[in-house]
Amino acid sequence: MSSQAPNEARVIRLRPPAARPEGRPAVPPARPGPPPPTGGREPLWRDLVGDVLRRERLAQERTLKDVAEAARISMPYLSEVERGRKEASSEVLAAAAQALGLTLGDLLARAHGRLTRVTSRHAVTGRGTPGARHDGLCLAA
Repeated sequence: MSSQAPNEARVIRLRPPAARPEGRPAVPPARPGPPPPTGGREPLWRDLVGDVLRRERLAQERTLKDVAEAARISMPYLSEVERGRKEASSEVLAAAAQALGLTLGDLLARAHGRLTRVTSRHAVTGRGTPGARHDGLCLAA
């Protein structure tokens, strides 16, 4: 048996503590580099689809509970999908769309439209002219 008290943890150091000057943090500072992307990043597909679902539900003045019951999915899960926190399957998206009177194609087309609008604001061609769009493959020699 051990001579330790029953509610005390025993710490076994794997490495000896490094000698460091007083006041210096144990974790090294982050390496300098570009800041993480913020407002200029492209939105995630799940955010776009969730936003379309929520906007349509609110436009119809329906509750989350009503749509979740009609779609036969849980209310907390539908809420998570609407907020872009869950990557829903195509079956769940089709059920939610149908509960709102949309087809899956309608839902995806609306999400695609939002994606196009958001990304076209940030589009830049190879020559640096803002606002240019390319609907196909663009190769430069």
